[in-house]
Amino acid sequence: MLRIVLGTQLRRLREGRGVTREAAGDAIRGSHAKISRMELGRVAQKQRDVADLLTLYGVVDAEEREGYLELARRAGTPGWWQQYSDVMPSWLETVLGLEEAASVIRSYQVQFVPGLLQTPEYATAVTSLGEARGVTRDITRKVELRLQRQQLIDRPGAPKLWFVVDESALRRPMGDAEVMRNQIRHLIEMSARPNVTLQVAPFDTGASTAVGGPVTILRFDEPDLPDIVYLEQLTSALYLDKRADVENYLLVMDRVSAAAETAESSVRFLERLLSAL
Repeated sequence: MLRIVLGTQLRRLREGRGVTREAAGDAIRGSHAKISRMELGRVAQKQRDVADLLTLYGVVDAEEREGYLELARRAGTPGWWQQYSDVMPSWLETVLGLEEAASVIRSYQVQFVPGLLQTPEYATAVTSLGEARGVTRDITRKVELRLQRQQLIDRPGAPKLWFVVDESALRRPMGDAEVMRNQIRHLIEMSARPNVTLQVAPFDTGASTAVGGPVTILRFDEPDLPDIVYLEQLTSALYLDKRADVENYLLVMDRVSAAAETAESSVRFLERLLSAL
């Protein structure tokens, strides 16, 4: 995501100076195609190339230049999730980067408790379902990845998390009864956090059926990043950023949230569910 931000800023500088992609490519000993890939954030922007482009675009102020170069350094730093590349599908890397950059994450979950709110035992049960080979080491590594992913909740400047969870996800047994009790307790505890909003969509909430499946919407403070809808499937994911698509999903998400229990009544719902387990 930082590559996209930096690329967009470099494109604006180039166009503002009336420099062609061909001329910019010559300045970094590359081609116009390389400039295009850099501006779209599809490749890493080397600090040397960024420095040469800044000179070409007339950015000479030391402090201003350093801002761009620092962004290039940050964009070139591998994400923490790279250590799990042996068990991480390529499509998941995108959503991890999106989560790191997001200011708001809204999600509706119908099958399982949201991954960011799962306990280790619950995560193990869910991961075991999706691991067809049943390799213990792979399951353990994937659970570690999921728990590491949850650390963004506590980091400085953490995103606001807003979850709507269908009642079916809460009643579907994953693991034994103790696993489910601990998971429900964890949801109650997480609901008390200032940056977490949790709503339960009971069975009689008809609006939830309009979603059709799990949906996550990510929003960003950075104006160069559009809102993105993330639709996860068993072996792939779909990312939507066209305004019409995003606005449609935002409207549906608003309707689901309005029809679901409030945050306060959702806690009471969870407490009743816990007492019945």
